[in-house]
Amino acid sequence: MVRDSVKNIFSLTGKTVLITGGAGHLGQAMSEALVAFGAKLFILGHDEGKNKRYADELNLKYPSADCEAIKYDLDDDISIGNALSKVLKRTGRIDVLINNSAYSCAKALHEYEFEEWQKGLSGTINGVFRMVKQVLPIMMKQKYGNIINIGSMYGMVAPNMEIYGDSGQNNPANYGAGKAAIIQLTKYIACTYAKNGIRANSISPGPFPNPEVQKNAKFIGELCRKNPMSCIGQPEDLQGIVIYLASDASRYTTGQNIAVDGGWTAW
Repeated sequence: MVRDSVKNIFSLTGKTVLITGGAGHLGQAMSEALVAFGAKLFILGHDEGKNKRYADELNLKYPSADCEAIKYDLDDDISIGNALSKVLKRTGRIDVLINNSAYSCAKALHEYEFEEWQKGLSGTINGVFRMVKQVLPIMMKQKYGNIINIGSMYGMVAPNMEIYGDSGQNNPANYGAGKAAIIQLTKYIACTYAKNGIRANSISPGPFPNPEVQKNAKFIGELCRKNPMSCIGQPEDLQGIVIYLASDASRYTTGQNIAVDGGWTAW
């Protein structure tokens, strides 16, 4: 017989969860799962209207939902501080932070100006650093916290440019470098702040092309051919892992990078 406490280990009821980019391509699926499992969810992003519309949609879909949208700028420390202050004023704590927002600057490595190279790092590792830097003192004071960073398969392996061909989807070097740095930073946080009751893990999605990219049937075929499972990922494929890591089901899991990639990085 399964005990009630075991049945509830995936529950997020009573937890305050922040997700950046929670109304985006992958963020929407993760946000919905978090709300469905009971989290008090704050969706942070630069497009206030889009975020609010999605938060309202979730509140309507799930009668017990408690979801809000807060505008923030990934590159602005003051904006981040203001967003966190709003959350604390509303709930008094931050239990889980999910760093999902990212952007890059696509160009051939040998053609980058230094400022362009830096832009891609700002949209990946620097954005995560800015959020983590301000959230850590809050979690340290609570003596509890859970940080989930979204990495990428290209933080683990290099892109095979034969797949991209003339598709225009070539993966930029600064994106992969930034995502690799996120994976390493996650391990650093886990090992350094475990004594403060803080866990940190990363999720590295594999090929999850957005709907616009999926219109390129030839390119999608190449992605599928490279993947052991012969298919691309759907946003819903990230729901299980994000609930696992955000909940007490993973209370003895920290410092890990979990690839959700259909086996891409296995060969």
